[in-house]
Amino acid sequence: MSKPTPISGFPEWSPPQRMIEQYVLDRIRSTFELYGFAPLETRAVEPLEQLLRKGETSKEVYVIRRLQADAEGPAGDDSLGLHFDLTVPFARYVLENAGKLQFPFRRYQIQKVWRGERPQEGRYREFLQADIDIVDRDTLAPHHEAEMPLVVGDALRSLPIPPVRIQVNNRKICEGFYRGVGITDPEAALRAVDKLDKLGPAKVAELLAETAGASEAQAKAALALAEISAPDASFADAVRALGVTDPLLDEGIEELVRVVETAGEHAPGLCVADLRIARGLDYYTGTVYETQLVGYERFGSICSGGRYDNLASAGTVRFPGVGISIGVTRLLGLLFGAGALTVSRDVPTCVLVAVTSEEQRGASNRVAEALRSRGVPTEVSPSAAKFGKQIRHAERRGIPYVWFPGAEQDEVKDIRSGAQVPAEAGVWMPPEVDLKPLVG
Repeated sequence: MSKPTPISGFPEWSPPQRMIEQYVLDRIRSTFELYGFAPLETRAVEPLEQLLRKGETSKEVYVIRRLQADAEGPAGDDSLGLHFDLTVPFARYVLENAGKLQFPFRRYQIQKVWRGERPQEGRYREFLQADIDIVDRDTLAPHHEAEMPLVVGDALRSLPIPPVRIQVNNRKICEGFYRGVGITDPEAALRAVDKLDKLGPAKVAELLAETAGASEAQAKAALALAEISAPDASFADAVRALGVTDPLLDEGIEELVRVVETAGEHAPGLCVADLRIARGLDYYTGTVYETQLVGYERFGSICSGGRYDNLASAGTVRFPGVGISIGVTRLLGLLFGAGALTVSRDVPTCVLVAVTSEEQRGASNRVAEALRSRGVPTEVSPSAAKFGKQIRHAERRGIPYVWFPGAEQDEVKDIRSGAQVPAEAGVWMPPEVDLKPLVG
């Protein structure tokens, strides 16, 4: 067999990186549960008709088909695609199970998603997301929109990573403002403004004219709105100073003021109102979020989401919701690339139990069982080589302690310091800092 060729965009972390990922997921999961979110996992595939009508995604969806699919038969599997986010499948799940759920329904979901976009640093074709959403029947109280950044802020602050800044906006502000200045296609204008960081003001102005039919004056006004940013509710005065009026604009300002003020009370400096944030997916209708990792701003958002009113609806029944998603793989990929995350050892093992002879391996196994029963990660030496060789095996793997069974008294050695002391398997415990690998 020839040497396999790596496939770009599908990361495979090394064991130490995987341990860091598991640590990160445990901290995120713990925070989500502290806020009362329940776990959920949905299937990996959704009908293509659902995936393709949720914004600019048609070029990114991976289609599923059987290798021996019948070209003459019904669409079947050929009408399925891998989900590109966790919000669309969650909305479908709510519709299918509404009769069994208690509303407002709070769930978290940590799963892989797939997008056929061009791989680059921090962007992958297969990646892990950690989502929270709150949905309700018919109406969803606005205070839930203010809660989202608080949960994510606490989750990310619990990790050994640089600080984050959550940028918030409200699409009602943008849509109401565009209506107020006479732009007839607000959704196209939103999609154009969402590309501001990538294209710059001049190109976006051209895009506003081409896709939203904006005049030069209207495009200038839209760009003036996008320039407004403030760490507090003063953004509202800046918007009103532009002299545009519209009922939807007023509603959006009021909702965004609530989000910014709530975040300011909980965690000063966490959120900033940034009116260039639009989010490209069409299903967002209210507050939207993007999150910058300080020092890594050039790579874009590591956490995003927003309010959606019509994504989960069937006839006259609808389930409005709000959600936010942490791009776990994206976050870790950036930090791994910068060498900014480390783990204290490459294996979970804390103790290697030496084997004096193959005939005495059973005694070593009993020591390992006693240590494991009290939560000490332990493995038994793979061979009964000379003790020096067994110690070197532990050193190479980063295991801090070697246990030596004795005829009358066992001993344990800290191979970093060389200290060796008598020990009993039913009593001895390593220092807390050595029990498990430390992420830093």
